[in-house]
Amino acid sequence: MKPIISLQRISDIGKFDPAIRIMHPLVAIVDFSKIDESLEEGTRISCDFYTIMFKNYCVNTLRYGRQTYDFQEGSLICIAPKQVVTMDSEIEKKENMMGWGLFFHPDLLRGTSLANKMADYTFFAYETSEALHLSDKEKQTLHDCVQKIQQELHENIDDYSQSLIVSNIELLLNYCTRYYGRQFITRKNSNSGTVAQVEQLLKQYFKTDKAQQEGFPTVKYLADQVRLSANYLSDLLKKETGMSAQDHIHYHVIEAAKNLLLNSDKTVGELSFMLGFEYPQYFSRLFKSKTGLTPLEYRNLN
Repeated sequence: MKPIISLQRISDIGKFDPAIRIMHPLVAIVDFSKIDESLEEGTRISCDFYTIMFKNYCVNTLRYGRQTYDFQEGSLICIAPKQVVTMDSEIEKKENMMGWGLFFHPDLLRGTSLANKMADYTFFAYETSEALHLSDKEKQTLHDCVQKIQQELHENIDDYSQSLIVSNIELLLNYCTRYYGRQFITRKNSNSGTVAQVEQLLKQYFKTDKAQQEGFPTVKYLADQVRLSANYLSDLLKKETGMSAQDHIHYHVIEAAKNLLLNSDKTVGELSFMLGFEYPQYFSRLFKSKTGLTPLEYRNLN
């Protein structure tokens, strides 16, 4: 396995091709159609900054997380800092190829309102197989945002540079949030199948002794079972049902707890371990937060 190439500064991007011009120490835009992107197969890259890439062609397939992705449908992926991407087999470029990359360092956001909002853009932790597939109109809207940032990069850096660049990055990210919302809607049929699968997984988890053997189910466990990233699954469920993945887990554990409390003489401590809780007080706290009653109060009232 090849060593990981670590890109710590935005200026490090310029090492890949002399045609890449870095005009700002904390943000850069690269026109992929004008550079030679060919990288040796198996090259692994990790960046200390945010990466947003759109392409309608592919030189290399890109492996990020568990999935391989080739950009052939013309779509956009967002990668958070410190994630490792791997370049796989080489693929021929298309005619009329187009693509761009926006790279910005977390330091650019220091002291801005966007810094506190970045955790809300959960698509930075999606798998590449969960990329955003854009309509022509959406592609143009995002391209316009990138062009505004590019225009600002051509200006001399002054007191307004950071706020204007960050504002346009935030605008782009907000459009991405909207378009992902649209994508969840257009994939409603397949999403409904995922929701049903999650529901069945949780029912079986608490119906068997799986919780007692493996502990309380996590969002990552569910995501792995349906082959999605944890963030994507939680966003999908929120869009489809109004409940996050964690909400679904809590709903099923409380329903299982109610049945056990009414149909078993076991103590609250024993039931908590059966449901996968490490400590009984965690179970009691969650149960009261969801029902307004302690487990014993619920048992006695019913």
